[in-house]
Amino acid sequence: MILKETIEKEFNNLSKGQQKAAMYLLDHPKDFAVKSAGEIGKRIGVSETTVIRFCYSIHLSGYSELQKMVREQLLQINSTLGQYFTSKVELAEKPHFFASVMEKDCLHIRETIQNIREEDFDQMVNRLIESNKVYVTGLRSSFSAASWLAFTLGLVRGNTKLIRPDTDDLLLTISDMDEGSTFIAISFDRYMKDTIKLAELAKKQGAFVIGITDSSIAPIKEHADLLFHIHSSEKSTIDAAPALFSFLNAVIAGVSIKDRDRFTKRREQYEKLDINHFFIQPGGKMD
Repeated sequence: MILKETIEKEFNNLSKGQQKAAMYLLDHPKDFAVKSAGEIGKRIGVSETTVIRFCYSIHLSGYSELQKMVREQLLQINSTLGQYFTSKVELAEKPHFFASVMEKDCLHIRETIQNIREEDFDQMVNRLIESNKVYVTGLRSSFSAASWLAFTLGLVRGNTKLIRPDTDDLLLTISDMDEGSTFIAISFDRYMKDTIKLAELAKKQGAFVIGITDSSIAPIKEHADLLFHIHSSEKSTIDAAPALFSFLNAVIAGVSIKDRDRFTKRREQYEKLDINHFFIQPGGKMD
């Protein structure tokens, strides 16, 4: 039994008090490892009984078993880099290392396919086609994916902006959003507060918010009209990157095919540009 996956699977079946316990557990596993059920209850504003019933709801025998699993699964490795390295050491002990790593990537893509409903994907594509402007943000490990998505959407449909809190005037950017805007937040553990706050503000402006994350109960869920869970059986979020980029590529493909007329116009405009000053052909020389 994998504790985090079980909590995600059962989350919607929990009472509101039990959901508070679940969220607190994922955010503060060390507290559960050392504090009693009564102390946890006081900390989050629920009864000790609610905390214990939470244990039963995720198919555990009681609070003691929950503490044992927390210590074994959530506290063993406390950094993404540590998790990533440990999983790769195991693969390095077997032959065909690079093939094994890539096979794991294929597995994560297949797992992600199972997590995504086709109607949700279609709704996202339609929304991106219909939106006046699309905003994309993602920080730290999510930045490269956010940058790629913003750049590629800009190519195929235009009117797409990558939001960078370190350089952009956020108040001006948010104030430009309205009901015709779509805001895409890519948010992976460890979840950045800036990303969540931007999603909250975009929602208040009337924008349609799409969350792309690594957990069905990630913090971005609270503000998302659509939520996509990129799955990885590994504990490291680095290992989710291939599945994340594969999903984003599918989104770009969907927008290109479904909005074929606009894509064709964009391509024609792009091909008319005199790009000789910017690129050289393979084997060519700079002027």
